Amino acid sequence: MKAANQRVKDVLEQSGIEFEIRILPDAVRTARAAAEALGCAVGQIANSLIFRDADNDRAVLVMCAGDRRVDTARVRQLTGISLAKADADFVRQRTGFAIGGVPPVAHSERLVTLLDASLRRFDAIWAAGGTPESVFCMTASQLRQITGGNWLELAQD
Repeated sequence: MKAANQRVKDVLEQSGIEFEIRILPDAVRTARAAAEALGCAVGQIANSLIFRDADNDRAVLVMCAGDRRVDTARVRQLTGISLAKADADFVRQRTGFAIGGVPPVAHSERLVTLLDASLRRFDAIWAAGGTPESVFCMTASQLRQITGGNWLELAQD
């Protein structure tokens, strides 16, 4: 297990919920690739999308189902946050993880966290475990518990 995976595992253990980080044979940098490797629906992949708040440069984590796209106009309407693209350096600096392996927890700094309500359709969802080849499974309520994020309708219709 890599140091990034251990960091995630340590934070997950502190939540009081038992999680297993699964190391896959290959990197899965897209929701489709992750779903194929896990044998699950693409929507069960909880993408950890890092955006930059255009107004104050803070990092914003949006957890969105792999079969949906974030509607940035809707995010602004619901939260007042203007989402801007975050480059790889911004993501690594603010989270401590590389794009493709960003988990929902264990970031370098506290992030604003928004959860797309479409993830609640599934009994089990999968998120990155700190590296592009690692994942862990949880319920939507566990995602809410470990991130402290708020459920909102953030995906495009």
